[in-house]
Amino acid sequence: MESVWMEDTKIRTREPLPGDLEVPAVVIGAGLAGILTAYYLKQAGIRAVVLETDRIGSGQTKNTTAKITSQHNLIYARLIRTFGRRMAEHYASANEAAIGEYERLIAEKGIRCDFARRPAYLYSRTGTGLLARETEAAQSLGIQASFETECELPFPVAGAVRFGRQASFHPLKFLAALAEEVEVYEQTKALKVEGRRVETARGWVTAEHVVFAAHFPFINVPGYYFARMYQERSYVVALEGAERFEGMYLGIDRDGLSFRTCGDLLLLGGGSHRTGRNKGDRAGGGCRYGELLGRAREICPGSREALRWSAQDCMTLDGLPYIGRFSRRRPFWYVATGFGKWGMTTAMVSARILTALIGGRECPEADIFSPQRHFTAQAAKELAVHGAHTVKGLAKHLLPSGNRAIVPNCPHMGCRLERNPDEESYDCPCHGSRFDREGHLMDGPAQTDCRRKK
Repeated sequence: MESVWMEDTKIRTREPLPGDLEVPAVVIGAGLAGILTAYYLKQAGIRAVVLETDRIGSGQTKNTTAKITSQHNLIYARLIRTFGRRMAEHYASANEAAIGEYERLIAEKGIRCDFARRPAYLYSRTGTGLLARETEAAQSLGIQASFETECELPFPVAGAVRFGRQASFHPLKFLAALAEEVEVYEQTKALKVEGRRVETARGWVTAEHVVFAAHFPFINVPGYYFARMYQERSYVVALEGAERFEGMYLGIDRDGLSFRTCGDLLLLGGGSHRTGRNKGDRAGGGCRYGELLGRAREICPGSREALRWSAQDCMTLDGLPYIGRFSRRRPFWYVATGFGKWGMTTAMVSARILTALIGGRECPEADIFSPQRHFTAQAAKELAVHGAHTVKGLAKHLLPSGNRAIVPNCPHMGCRLERNPDEESYDCPCHGSRFDREGHLMDGPAQTDCRRKK
């Protein structure tokens, strides 16, 4: 199931690592965050090489709905309340600046990637209180926000928050162009990292700075990111013959949907769930795609499915990304992970923060994104919930495995895999690793395939 971005974009193949190498910086992962980080390091006069297990853009970048926005669901009122106004301002300004930097970079380099400024909306069909508070909070942080009671959606809404001058683009067209300016080695999987040395099957890379930008860090200790994040899956159907919208929309209600026009298609998204918490089969090719198509028939009668795909997102305990130094024990390691549903904007934020840290420059915005930021009450609650899922998944590995051809326990930490009927995959409910029907690894943090039964 390929996304709309993969339909018309081929990225040039790169050679694998030719052997041992010594460089100032090495970046693990050639998605948008990794390529942008390597690019800005190069602009700062720091040579950086990128190591990619598969192909450039073959991870989560290709599965986005490609909204570049500072509107990250209901976040700003909570940020002010939890972290204070100064840190909330840092979050808002970093994401607003990221939109402008995309625009500047695309114009400067003449990248044809369908970049367009457009408004972004949060909407509700049931109430306005949360939206009104979010509008006031965003305005107080300098964001161009307004509360609306009407919008272009083909159903009534109670209210909506409108963020002006947000953007959308074609992520793979952008990535293909920018990757031409950085040094990338494909088919070069990072196997382990020891101090300043990254081991691959094709040689060692020794670097003063090591950046983990491969979605979910595969190193468990230090950092303990496996205990500080979980992963979610969400689903998209691209519809032909549907109404086209100028704005981008996200519903805040329990059954809220995402809308975003892409050329002649309408991208309809929803069905988010914790990876590994799957429902049984239903009509429509799997329960969540079937539910999305059912909603499409109600909202956009006469529309037809053109494409379907899904995405995997790393969710942190307090809902904010981890961008900065990997651990106090490894001050020369850096990480960019936990982007939630907002990977396009946060990839740019990451690149700018990491470049400043590696280059020894001041970066006031880094405080709110730091992996070492203070532990909130919300994070403590989420840690307990996450821990309960892990314990349950680990306990299940003792149960009989049925007729599966593969050993049904995740090689990462041994949790029992659950079948996802929408994707015909086996997913880990503890940390989000995924495997196909033959046991081949699809998503980390696991590093190896599942073993086949003897």
